[in-house]
Amino acid sequence: MPAVSLLPEWFSELRRPGVIRADLAAGLTGAVVVLPQALAFATLAGMPPQYGLYTAIVPCIIAALLGSSRLMVTGPANAISLTVLALLAPLATPGSAAYVTLAITLSFMVGVLQLAVGLTPVARLVDRVPHSVIIGFTAGAAVLIINSQVRTLLGLDWPRGLSVFETLAKLAHDIGKVHLPTAAVAGLTILVCVLAKPWNRRVPYMLVGVVGGGLGAAGLVAIGAGEGLAFTDELASALPPLSMPDLSPATLQMLAMPALVMTLLALAEAVSIARAIAQRAGQPLDGPREVRAQAFANLAGSAFSAYPASGSFNRSGVNIEAGAVTPLSAISAALLLMLVVTLVSPLARWLPLAAVAGVLLMVAVALIDLREIRAVAAEGAASAVSMAVTFALTVTVSLEWAILLGLLCHAVVVRLKR
Repeated sequence: MPAVSLLPEWFSELRRPGVIRADLAAGLTGAVVVLPQALAFATLAGMPPQYGLYTAIVPCIIAALLGSSRLMVTGPANAISLTVLALLAPLATPGSAAYVTLAITLSFMVGVLQLAVGLTPVARLVDRVPHSVIIGFTAGAAVLIINSQVRTLLGLDWPRGLSVFETLAKLAHDIGKVHLPTAAVAGLTILVCVLAKPWNRRVPYMLVGVVGGGLGAAGLVAIGAGEGLAFTDELASALPPLSMPDLSPATLQMLAMPALVMTLLALAEAVSIARAIAQRAGQPLDGPREVRAQAFANLAGSAFSAYPASGSFNRSGVNIEAGAVTPLSAISAALLLMLVVTLVSPLARWLPLAAVAGVLLMVAVALIDLREIRAVAAEGAASAVSMAVTFALTVTVSLEWAILLGLLCHAVVVRLKR
């Protein structure tokens, strides 16, 4: 009998020249980019900031080791964080010890429900999402990434969570309030990214962009022109402490409906992102395996102080654009995040938020594949309509409803054609 390897199948690819280097470089870029993101997402979820770092570590490693997607990165996500706050704020005071315990318990319950889905034939449905729906979802998600970064790119004092239309309206009204130093740092970051992109295989251009933006911000501060620039907060230790979910009957009953809602959202987001990335990279995807990987990621996360995690379009996009080849990039990003925060946390607080926003803008632009959009539109009315509807719904409603209604639209249009 042939020997059965306990290692993931992608380990064999690490022998190819340049793969480990590319993955480690992409991991370093991902670790730098996730620093301010994780802190912001935790605050958005009503959690103390360091819990965003915890959620970016253990769930990321587990999903990368067990999942089918080669390039998706799991961790704290915008929609998930907002939903955590919406579901748990009526039950406990955000930021309190009771709230943190509920969030960790929610992560455990979501993991259990995801595992139940992953062990049933229902998980196979994720492999039947039409390409047109994925392309529409990807383009819509790119618009949402840009929308979420406008306030940071321009230094505008806006609340988080504005819709695309609200952002456009406020931008027209507040265009004269743009903070010029912030916009300059963001612009410099984008410019450096564009100039460095041809040498991406040697040095990740987004990492170069972040460094360029950071140096630009330091220069503005040095000459006294950097007043009002926003930087990351000083970081606590990134080593995630052990935690224990509250499995008392009262808590489980209290969180039953929130866990069901969160499970649907987390699976819809993670699987849609994994499908979009797999199609974009021309790689196979085992849907049930990915669902189970997300389950184990949340179960493990609940033991290491993480709130519910899912696939992240922002971090996955950074991972791809930075030249990642295997899941080692996501694993190294999580490990390097701990190293960076532990060893250089005093320097990390000088990372300008505008520089990270500039990198995310580059990621969003790269996600809009005009060639694929034209190819889908040329397939016929069913594909074109379902792509357009999914795009519109992704921009205007929640991500999980965008996918579900996009699928429904595709099915209806196909049936009408018959």
